[in-house]
Amino acid sequence: QSQLVESGGGLVHTGGSLRLSCAAAGFTFHATAWFRQAPGKEREGVACLNVDNERQRYADSVKGRFTVSRDSANTVSLQMNNLAPEDTAVYYCAATPWDDNSCMLKESTYAYWGQGTQVTVPA
Repeated sequence: QSQLVESGGGLVHTGGSLRLSCAAAGFTFHATAWFRQAPGKEREGVACLNVDNERQRYADSVKGRFTVSRDSANTVSLQMNNLAPEDTAVYYCAATPWDDNSCMLKESTYAYWGQGTQVTVPA
């Protein structure tokens, strides 16, 4: 079974917004991050949030447009504004369920992964 479940993906026009949510089951958030994988490309880190120390980090491609935050005790979200076709990808939530002060855009940092949610921004 999955420990993380993403929701909120969809199709939005250029310049539009979406909010992705990530719900945890059976563990407490510590280090969290969002990754994405576009067709024909490698998975890349988008944003991270450490809920213990509030540290945040964003990829240059989304800085100033995306914001990661905690919505509740067991959910985090990614607010995506001013979307562009280059943002089209499957977005994944990832988390480390133990005390960890890191905020890294590296896959190896995270133990739990969601199944992904599709975000499409037509050209």
